Amino acid sequence: MTYSRILGTGSYLPDHILTNAELAERVETSDDWIVSRTGIRQRHIADDAEKTSDLAVRAAEVALANAGLDKSAVDMIIVATTTPDMVFPSTACIVQEKLGIPGCAAFDVQAVCAGFVYALATANGHIKTGLAKTVLVIGAETLTRIVDWEDRRTCVLFGDGAGAVVLGASDEAGVLHAKLAADGRHQHILNTPAQIVGGKIEGIPYLHMDGPAVFKFAVKALADIAEKTLAEAGLDKSEVDWLVPHQANLRIIESTAKHLGLPMERVVVTLPEQGNTSAASIPLALDAAVQDGRIQRGQTVLLEGIGGGMTWGAVLLRF
Repeated sequence: MTYSRILGTGSYLPDHILTNAELAERVETSDDWIVSRTGIRQRHIADDAEKTSDLAVRAAEVALANAGLDKSAVDMIIVATTTPDMVFPSTACIVQEKLGIPGCAAFDVQAVCAGFVYALATANGHIKTGLAKTVLVIGAETLTRIVDWEDRRTCVLFGDGAGAVVLGASDEAGVLHAKLAADGRHQHILNTPAQIVGGKIEGIPYLHMDGPAVFKFAVKALADIAEKTLAEAGLDKSEVDWLVPHQANLRIIESTAKHLGLPMERVVVTLPEQGNTSAASIPLALDAAVQDGRIQRGQTVLLEGIGGGMTWGAVLLRF
């Protein structure tokens, strides 16, 4: 049987950092208010000249280098993003052109903050069925560009960045199980309800979130899918070495860890320094823990995320 395994990880964060104190000069808020409710202390903001594809390329190049592979080995590119460069072509096609590897399959996945687990599960399926051998899976966002900077409920939450993994065919088990879910009945609690019609933007082009509703939904959904993923893989909660969750809110992360019986020392948290980077947050956190040596080869890692749609999912893997 062919398995898929992470061969390398990479990440990129824009140079510009916006602290809570600086944000408090632009909107009625404070560092204490933001930290106590979210756990966030700062976020990275893409330069005006940086597009989502630029961030994705930087992360992909690092992942390829860490995997010890030349870019010519890539036969598929999947980009998870909710902030593409343009309506079309896909950001993945633009990334492909910038990397200089024409010909391989390239497409985007749109599942907002759950986008990376959706993309990783999709890549795993392609490798296991023989449709691909080496897949670049990237989560990249410039989410600060769809934030209303006068809305203190949302503008304090988000940041920009990109994370990537190289997923390759292997005779050694890597991805153990993946489980995805969605419920469109809850689309109204987290969305950006705009579209281009007749050359104009129709609808509100800013991110909208019903915070309490999202929090309530996320806590239950993430606990449920973590439990089901482990059960279907035949693993006990105690066998999980690391939890790498979507970095949305510290209280949601703590709730998920408690449900799994994991101490926070075994949970990768990048939220204070990066904010919520949507589809980029899981691969950014994964790469941080790989690079600093926390996550080691052979350890069991659970990735999980939830986003607008509502969409959510988990990927259980042996790193």
